[in-house]
Amino acid sequence: MLGIDRRAARVTWTVVLIALALLLAFEARETIMVFTLALFFAYMLSPLVELISRFTPKRVSRNVSLAVVYLMLVGAIIGIGFLLGGTLADQAATLTAKLPELVKAQDPLAGLPFLDWLGPYRDRILEAVRGQLSNLDKNAIPILKQAATEILAHVGSVLTTVLIPILAFFFLKDGHEIKEAMLDSARDPANRMLFEDILADIHVMLGHYIRALITLSAATFISYSLFLQATGAQYAMLLGGVAAVLEFIPVVGPLTAAVAIVLVCGVTGYSHIVAVLVFILVYRMFQDYVLSPYLMGSGVELHPLLVLFGVLAGEQIAGVPGMFFSVPLLAILRVIYTRSARSTAAADLAP
Repeated sequence: MLGIDRRAARVTWTVVLIALALLLAFEARETIMVFTLALFFAYMLSPLVELISRFTPKRVSRNVSLAVVYLMLVGAIIGIGFLLGGTLADQAATLTAKLPELVKAQDPLAGLPFLDWLGPYRDRILEAVRGQLSNLDKNAIPILKQAATEILAHVGSVLTTVLIPILAFFFLKDGHEIKEAMLDSARDPANRMLFEDILADIHVMLGHYIRALITLSAATFISYSLFLQATGAQYAMLLGGVAAVLEFIPVVGPLTAAVAIVLVCGVTGYSHIVAVLVFILVYRMFQDYVLSPYLMGSGVELHPLLVLFGVLAGEQIAGVPGMFFSVPLLAILRVIYTRSARSTAAADLAP
């Protein structure tokens, strides 16, 4: 008799539900992005909240600690804006205005004598570099305008900018209750234990990752700015700021920052290009093999090829936000796979 196999029907129905969930997630990607940014923001503020809570009398609620942290955050943002905002804006405006003349008047490769052995190929490289710098000048402002437009379109204008810290407040305030509600959805005690282990690992991993990124970005800004300023480079603070922002994009970001710094130093008549290259190489080795592993801990253990694949694939799927979220997403998938495999192995070994 013709009929439908019940097991095949269940598998098909599961696949359909997963596909439907992925489709709904794609349609709601902007809202998911806002909540994800709020979650990351909460992880960034969590250590400060915990620190203030330790010195707050027990009779004072946790909400007071949150309010103090947010007031400190607003004050810090305003203070940094006054200290650095004007200088960065002035340097960016000056560089944008002078870049066309600098490209024509200066040889960006003049500080790289080891390229002279290339002979005629050096001239071709020089023309290509000048062409890219000229295109950068012509397209910089339109690209910035387009990026600003896309950001406003994706995050829902100023309302979302205000919504992110509000959502982060509720994540910090009700995080424990949210976790317990998620665990209560698992009826089987074994599944509940597995779910709890996965959430605990993800919590530790995300906390290390977000706070490490902030620290690495600040270290990059300070190190690059001080070195360039001390060696007489123009636009030192602007270049340090660019390197700090691009630090949030794994692999591709630091490489892009290094190329941009070398090219800008080349066209502005900076005479220590080789020293900059050596500094960037030494700093990247120190950060990638000493500082970053120390800050990240063992939470994010991904092969560099997998990280590069995630960054490139994330850029194709969701642009710059996709590049940023690709590494934590891959790390979360790794945590789920590792914990599930351990649970399965333990169940097989059980009598």
